[in-house]
Amino acid sequence: MKKIVHTTFIVMLFFMTMSVFTGCLKGGQSQPVSERNEREDVAGTKISSPAPRVRLTTTEGEIVIELFAETRPKTVQNFISLTESGFYNGTSFHRVIKDFMIQTGDPLSKDDDWSNDGTGGPGYTIEDEFRSDDSLVRGSVAMANTGVPHTNGSQFFIVTAQSVPWLNGKHTLFGRVVEGMDVVDKIESAEVNGNDHPLENIVITSADVLVDSDKI
Repeated sequence: MKKIVHTTFIVMLFFMTMSVFTGCLKGGQSQPVSERNEREDVAGTKISSPAPRVRLTTTEGEIVIELFAETRPKTVQNFISLTESGFYNGTSFHRVIKDFMIQTGDPLSKDDDWSNDGTGGPGYTIEDEFRSDDSLVRGSVAMANTGVPHTNGSQFFIVTAQSVPWLNGKHTLFGRVVEGMDVVDKIESAEVNGNDHPLENIVITSADVLVDSDKI
């Protein structure tokens, strides 16, 4: 009789332990996930790597953007591919609106003809990547579009207002400025014409990926 009770106790203890372990796993999964990419090493242990970043070197200084690769994979991959190809080098901030945002990424802005700035792109479009918890705030980086769903290309903007809730769910949020908001503010303060184009070109002289894109 004692042996049966002892065996039963061991079995019950085993299932109680497994139940607690499973509960811990579920509890961990319910926590917010930071923008870090999980991979596995040779032993199968999960490791995380920093979110990729892109540095925009402009005529006003440097801006570093952290990209949301886990939650906006297609948009981030597109942005990184364009950056690595040199697509953004020489593009201007063609639309600057104080207390709202600064916009760039149009290849047509590389010349001195301002009349068509804001109408160009890479020659293709990618789909939107929205989330219910999207919140565009100061420092947010989002894709520009034509106002029609799934018309993202290469143009993007950086929010300078404290928040722009009317844009949530309408523009794909794919990153945030982590260094150089003072540069963003400087660009925002530029004198502009009636079309919100700076009177003197503000140019992205180079754009570089700071974390390897193969870690996405």
